[in-house]
Amino acid sequence: MLSWDRLLNPTRRRDLHEKPESMGTGAGRTELERDFDRILFAAPTRRLADKTQVFPMEENDSIRTRLTHSHEVSNLARSIGVRLAFEHAEEVFGPNHEKLQVKRNVPPLLAAVGLAHDLGNPPFGHQGELAIQQWFSEGGAGDNIELDFLKFDGNAQTFRLLTRLQVLNDHYGLNLTIGTLAALIKYPSVYGSNNKGGFKKYGVFKSEESIIREVWEHTGLSEGVRHPLAYVMEACDDIAYSIIDAEDTVKKGYASFYDLMDFLETHGGGDDVIGEVIAASRKKNGDFKKENLSSRELNDISMQMFRVKAISEMVSAATNVFRENIGKFLDGSIEPGFELIKNSRCARLCSIAKDFDYRHGFQHKEVLRLELEGSNYIKSMMTMLWNGVSRGGDLDYPFERYVFGGISENYRRVYEASDKSAYYKRQLVCDALSGMTESYLITKHDEFKSLESLVP
Repeated sequence: MLSWDRLLNPTRRRDLHEKPESMGTGAGRTELERDFDRILFAAPTRRLADKTQVFPMEENDSIRTRLTHSHEVSNLARSIGVRLAFEHAEEVFGPNHEKLQVKRNVPPLLAAVGLAHDLGNPPFGHQGELAIQQWFSEGGAGDNIELDFLKFDGNAQTFRLLTRLQVLNDHYGLNLTIGTLAALIKYPSVYGSNNKGGFKKYGVFKSEESIIREVWEHTGLSEGVRHPLAYVMEACDDIAYSIIDAEDTVKKGYASFYDLMDFLETHGGGDDVIGEVIAASRKKNGDFKKENLSSRELNDISMQMFRVKAISEMVSAATNVFRENIGKFLDGSIEPGFELIKNSRCARLCSIAKDFDYRHGFQHKEVLRLELEGSNYIKSMMTMLWNGVSRGGDLDYPFERYVFGGISENYRRVYEASDKSAYYKRQLVCDALSGMTESYLITKHDEFKSLESLVP
């Protein structure tokens, strides 16, 4: 039986192994509140501003990047946390909720994992993940490639980044609390495990197995078992992907507000929530038509009203499903692969909105062209990085030494502390590539290629 006093564990990993030290900067904040601040001010968070959400290399500042997406997921998660902690504290967190300070701790914990959930994503989003997987499967780094790389995933890279790579002054990464690290794990299994808990992916690389097992030990969790609040973070990501990406698809001009309404009506199958969202959105659209607005303004403001109504319905639905299933989350009887949105009254709205996004946004020919360009850049860069990592210490290979020297000192320091086996060489390539923004990838790729052409 899971308990909230362990699930909200405020202990930091360093304190489990070393004598606690403090600069005295945490005054007035709980440890879980401080986690959000650490993530907010971390460099990888800022780099998300130049990583794709849906539309690669977007010049229109009003279109979401991976950073704005993460801030919105964080906001949605915090909103659900506020509802749970302030309106349903006794029901969800039990009679000790005041002692646990859930009003202060739960909203910032959810905000933190929402902000951090995509930090490990490589350039060009999910197409970037696929390009990495393909490069390894095509023999870019030799034979006998580990599953960690053949099935490379940004979620596992996020956990690695926060616990190892984003170094403050030691080998504990950002040294987040045990509770936050546990809630961050969307897929609670180590690569190669037979116990994925019904979830579709692995969530922790073999290199971080000792860290996640330590986290599980101190929270009462185990492989295949999610932290209850990870379900909330996943739901908020689903809401953002389905609803907010539809707004960006329309803002890009790939579809219109009316296209979305027609799509929902055609595929909604009489669903009550979809009917309510359509009715409210069309009413607002009718009101706006009476104003002196251009067609673009009318499209934009109508989509904003759709977004507001749809998100309101989905946040409430996710909150209710979480409350209804809290007992099952805690006693371990929740069915494998359970998701809040898929088991809510908004399941069909979410599913159909994602279908709309895929058809009109993700599959647009301009998006596909840019994703292909990004994939080519990634694979070419990984070849140069691999050669740099493999030969960077050899004086006979000046170009490879130059490439190796361009990798982050943090990442190289972690690599130098390993046994430098083929596994860790491959991992350093992934670390370096995943840490790049899209602009930096293209700039460095072209720089390296121009220098490589001069090598006799």
